[in-house]
Amino acid sequence: MTGAEPAGGRVMSWAGAPGSRTAGSGVTGGGEPGPAAPVTATPAAPATAATADRAGGDLARRATADPLYRLVAYALEAAHGRPPAAVWSAPYAFHLGSPGLVAAAGWPTAGAAAPRTDGLVRLSSLGHPADSCDLPLPLSGPPPAAPAWAVRPYAVLRALARAGYGPGGTDLHVQGSLTGAAGLATAEPTDCAVALAVADVHTATGEPPDRERLARLLAGVLPDGDDGLRRAVLFARPGRALLLSARPGRRRRHVAFDPAASGARLVLVAVRGEAADRPRDLARAVACARRAGALSAWPPGPGPEPGRSVLVLLPEARLAAVRAAVAEDFRDRGRPVPRFLNIAVAGAARREE
Repeated sequence: MTGAEPAGGRVMSWAGAPGSRTAGSGVTGGGEPGPAAPVTATPAAPATAATADRAGGDLARRATADPLYRLVAYALEAAHGRPPAAVWSAPYAFHLGSPGLVAAAGWPTAGAAAPRTDGLVRLSSLGHPADSCDLPLPLSGPPPAAPAWAVRPYAVLRALARAGYGPGGTDLHVQGSLTGAAGLATAEPTDCAVALAVADVHTATGEPPDRERLARLLAGVLPDGDDGLRRAVLFARPGRALLLSARPGRRRRHVAFDPAASGARLVLVAVRGEAADRPRDLARAVACARRAGALSAWPPGPGPEPGRSVLVLLPEARLAAVRAAVAEDFRDRGRPVPRFLNIAVAGAARREE
């Protein structure tokens, strides 16, 4: 995947478990994750006419559809016995190194959903094939025990149900095109994909989900999450960065940020190996990249603690030289060579038709 473009829903197999945070960590109102709940053989709620009328039901068999969304639609049908009523894609997002400045990347997470009426939620993910689960959806009281990966989506589903989106239940399947090993936050795009897909299938046909309301809902139920990244997922535009005001009530605005239009490349450089070695390896990768012609580098997330990747802006003509310089330095030291992932500045989450 070195140098791969964000093409056609390609599901990338980075090593490491999905999630920029441990699934379920810090979820308010959700309690601590309990032991994995057994998967029960519950009959699927029959597809209603409204479900059949919505786009998404035939996405798995549409040859012209993006492979990732065909896969997610098929996986929901295989896991839960009926096609999705909607499939949504939500881009990964990143910070630009300046306060309040965020953008979306051209790599998606996808969520497929179908409504239920029996008060049950059924959750599945290709990233956790042995940990699908069927859970009741009480609007109050302690949450049921759930597999660790499902605690956060379940918290979102329950918050949505309290807000009137799907108190009767939902079948849900989620899948990302990257894992946490890439170094981009995976929790926030998943949060948004879940919220949009579920709100969509429980909203009147033809009426789009209220993104601003969903952003506030997610901020309330998941205060540990990165609200700036979520807003990039929900409101980004291609070739633009989103400038978020620190003042409550002030409107966000978009500013130009399109490296490709100016003959530059934005590349995510992700290091491998032990966590204790990553700060030193990242610093070394940045130094090598700068010597080979990179213009700037910054972490994709906020905070002073380094993660596993950096974003590097460089002239397109220097891309091969930068990659070669970094790879040679790491090989000479017997270190795993970092991965390079080209980043396109993308638009917001959308319904896949």
